[in-house]
Amino acid sequence: MCEVGEDYREPAPAGQPPPRPGREQKCVKCKEGLPVVVIRAGDAFCRDCFKAFYVHKFRAVLGKNRLIFPGEKVLLAWSGGPSSSSMLWQVLEGLSRDSAKRLRFVPGVVYADEGAACGQSPEDRAKTLAEAKLVLQTVGFPWHVVALEEVFSLPPSVLRCSAREPVGTEGAYKAAVDSFLQQQHAVGEGQQSQPCPQHPQSWAGPPTAGQTEALSRLFNSVKTLTAKEELLQTLRTHLILHVARTHGYSKGFSDERHGDVVVVRPMREHTLKEVAFYNRLFAVPSIFTPAVDTKAPEKASIHRLMEAFILRLQAQFPSTVSTVYRTSEKLVKAPRDGCAPGAPGPRCLLCLCALDVDTADSATAFGAQTSSQLPQTQHPVAEAEAPTASCCCTGMGGARQCCRMEEDQGPRARVIEQLCYGCRVNMKDLPSLDPLPPYILAEAQLRSQRAEAEPQIQEYLLEDHEDEARPGES
Repeated sequence: MCEVGEDYREPAPAGQPPPRPGREQKCVKCKEGLPVVVIRAGDAFCRDCFKAFYVHKFRAVLGKNRLIFPGEKVLLAWSGGPSSSSMLWQVLEGLSRDSAKRLRFVPGVVYADEGAACGQSPEDRAKTLAEAKLVLQTVGFPWHVVALEEVFSLPPSVLRCSAREPVGTEGAYKAAVDSFLQQQHAVGEGQQSQPCPQHPQSWAGPPTAGQTEALSRLFNSVKTLTAKEELLQTLRTHLILHVARTHGYSKGFSDERHGDVVVVRPMREHTLKEVAFYNRLFAVPSIFTPAVDTKAPEKASIHRLMEAFILRLQAQFPSTVSTVYRTSEKLVKAPRDGCAPGAPGPRCLLCLCALDVDTADSATAFGAQTSSQLPQTQHPVAEAEAPTASCCCTGMGGARQCCRMEEDQGPRARVIEQLCYGCRVNMKDLPSLDPLPPYILAEAQLRSQRAEAEPQIQEYLLEDHEDEARPGES
């Protein structure tokens, strides 16, 4: 995971502390100011240069691929933590800069209350929510507060990839910028600097006791912390996606798996150390909310173990995190057998990624796992020699499978067969599908019905085509 041209210095000896900037040392950027932050060994920045360095990294991610057009509505997912709070302040300062460097999109903020999934008491949730609202009111952007319990009222359509407009060319982006600047000049700089929506606040109120109990029952039924973290991430994504579609946001701070809403991660180039120093130096407010992995040991979940491993590498090699991220985002799954490259294929019911399975009898680990859970037809000889006293379907011949195999084709099998390998492994830690939100089960049933009806539709269309090809026959 090393890159050409990067300077990897030898780590300092275990017993020797890293060098501290003295009065004689100057900023590595301006060569004049006194350093206040040491990003990595030998890179000491003064306050102003560190802020310019930090802001440049943020704006570079947004401007690199030109994903966000001027005037486009962008939903900022704010958790209250250091990184998302820093992102919020970057956008706030970007909108108040001079016209040449101003961010030109229309921001909104969404905050998801996940206290029920993390075991917070109603009193603690109310206190955290009050702190979150205070920060949101200070920022002044349109904000939307949602509770995770609202996933039990989501429609099944949230799991469908809506059509997305094709990405514009460089000429289209420049034309959009020119048009935006002309409108800005016509309206006036003062009126355009801060967008004032008609409905700046959105909160449906506290969730019902039944919804809170259902969410707690769902997470309490999950056996492992890894599966809990994945389930929480999935439900949170579905909820934010629904908010974005409901309020007309097309971007969310690139993940294009959802079609009409693209997820952008502008803080991916910032290290935790940089975020912590920036928030401390420039008084960026944040709130603490316990997560499902709070106070969990290092080996409690795959996420915690990988985080500890990566951070240990990051301490010695500062480019570890960014290199891993840039490498992983270049990985593209090969098209399935019989599908043209780029053609839309079946997607996972939960994460909406492309299904990483081709056939049930595949030699891959996924195929082996699939074939072990789906019902298998018995060999005729083995079926004839099988004992007949232990099965309730005895005497029915080959017309029906065993009752146990009929149960395998129930709701659980219907959901499992529509999941990717990762989501299927996580669902193993959920003994029953009953606690899942209704929109997931409804969409799974709809997809199964559509898959069962598709062969009949294709056969009907084929017969109709053959009839049209023989108009002279009686």
